Amino acid sequence: MSAAAATRAEALGAAARRLGRAGIAAPRRDARLLMQHALGVAPEALLAEGEAPLGAGEARRLSALVGRRCAREPIAYLTGVREFWSLDFAVDRSALVPRPETETIVEAVLAQTGRLPARPRLLDLGTGSGCLLVALLSELEGAVGLGVDISAAAVSLARANARRHGVAGRASFAVADWGAPLSRRFDIVVSNPPYVAEASLASLAPEVARHEPRAALAGGADGYESYRRLAPQIARLLAADGLAAVELGAGMANDVAALFRAAGLVQMGRHRDLAGIDRCALFAHAARTRFSPE
Repeated sequence: MSAAAATRAEALGAAARRLGRAGIAAPRRDARLLMQHALGVAPEALLAEGEAPLGAGEARRLSALVGRRCAREPIAYLTGVREFWSLDFAVDRSALVPRPETETIVEAVLAQTGRLPARPRLLDLGTGSGCLLVALLSELEGAVGLGVDISAAAVSLARANARRHGVAGRASFAVADWGAPLSRRFDIVVSNPPYVAEASLASLAPEVARHEPRAALAGGADGYESYRRLAPQIARLLAADGLAAVELGAGMANDVAALFRAAGLVQMGRHRDLAGIDRCALFAHAARTRFSPE
């Protein structure tokens, strides 16, 4: 039977077997997602119409997608979307794929909403896809925010995601080297900086090492280069009674706290991700008025 004459169910099985032979961890799931994307159908339609024949064009699209996945291209780059904070974000190779552990930053900030002003000013340093800024703006209806990234392509992607989720009127974006050109202060500063040590980059999963932007991953020789730059900038840009939330690499919490302490900020708490890793650290000025250590 030719690929063009196969039913959807048969093509799905063949795609899953091909992915499995390539070492993909969840071949059936990925095959299903790729077929949904290739055919432009909802999951329920794929299930209900398994005996429908696969057209020649559909077969070609599916085969090309499966080939790219076999080369370990992230599924989110192939489908162009990734869920974060229950929102679907457009993604491409200009920015990291949003990760569940980064949702810890959103959780940590929202846990402090009772101590935030009614219309907080947000700053997202290294905004990438804009997932942090957009997620927070979607939750904090009175907030306004600025997303900054050194990549113009990433800023364009983040701006599109702000439009996608209806917060473009409260979000602005800038291409800049962290917060260097900024002068105004913000009530909330968030950042997910690069924190992978150079020597560890090659050992990352192929999906990450081969396909995600190196500049968004590499944290210098020891992984702390971005934190060294961010600590004094966040101290300068954070309002006197503001709160900063920074993502942490595994095992980096104490050293990052020391860097921020040297910049004049005190650690207000840490939040763990679902794996039990300290993933987010909260910082404030010593002369804070709204926040107390957790």
